Amino acid sequence: MRDTRRTRTILGILLLTSLTLVVLSLRGSADGARDGAGGLFGPVENAAAAVVRPVRDFISSISSLGSKDEQIAELQRKNDELQAQADKEQYTRNRAQQLDELLKLSGAGQYTVVPAQVIAIGAAQGFAWTVTIDAGSQDGLKVDQNVVTGRGLVGRIVSVTRSTATVVLLVDATSTVGARIESSMEVGFLNGTGDSRSLELQLLDPFAAINVGDRLVSYHVRGGAYVPGVPLGTITSVSGTPGQLTRVATVDPFVDVTSLDLVGVVVTAPRTDPRDSVLGPKPSPSASPSASGSATPSAGASASPSPGAS
Repeated sequence: MRDTRRTRTILGILLLTSLTLVVLSLRGSADGARDGAGGLFGPVENAAAAVVRPVRDFISSISSLGSKDEQIAELQRKNDELQAQADKEQYTRNRAQQLDELLKLSGAGQYTVVPAQVIAIGAAQGFAWTVTIDAGSQDGLKVDQNVVTGRGLVGRIVSVTRSTATVVLLVDATSTVGARIESSMEVGFLNGTGDSRSLELQLLDPFAAINVGDRLVSYHVRGGAYVPGVPLGTITSVSGTPGQLTRVATVDPFVDVTSLDLVGVVVTAPRTDPRDSVLGPKPSPSASPSASGSATPSAGASASPSPGAS
């Protein structure tokens, strides 16, 4: 705006008006004047406020961004803490359940076990399927001792250090354990296949009946490393006909070796063979024998038991 005579005149009038309002206000007789000035300058003030308010709000929001970011960060931190606490509680419950199942299994089979935790998994000692546990010779562990969970056999120890041990798993292609069929008491050999969810059973008697849904427990073979009566798995299919030497049954192991955590090492074997007493109650019938001695599970039924239940 140019500094002209007209501009100076307008400023002078405004100053004079302001001074007059101040004087009248001090004298207590400015109500009417103030009302008149309000009517004169009110529209100007409102227009100015409409322009200034968005700018003021924007500046205010900019100045508060830091506190909002801090609040978001604090809420995220608290959320992470709550999630970690929930995960820890769930893990504790899982460990307690695993320990309870392990104690039931050892009690039913009359084994003495030393609890341990799996700390590594992978090929070792020339075997494809092994795990490392956090217990060793200082805990009384030795080579060839059996390793179990509350659901059944995991494998056997193949090497020991002072504080750790390496366990070759039942599913390893080199593993072989004597097995007994729960229903018929027929015995044979259960072999690992290298597949975490598949074992193969071959009975000593090729004419013996094999039914889908039959459950297996370990059978002690003279000179063998495995103790008797430990749950092994459930027969899921049978290939071949009675009398064939190549007749083989496929077995689904009770223990999922891909999710091992808490295990127990059998340091004292049972005095007598517990046979199938360690197995829990058999599930409702889900298979009907066929003419060939095998059976087919009914749709939707599960042949898996809950070993270790007392």
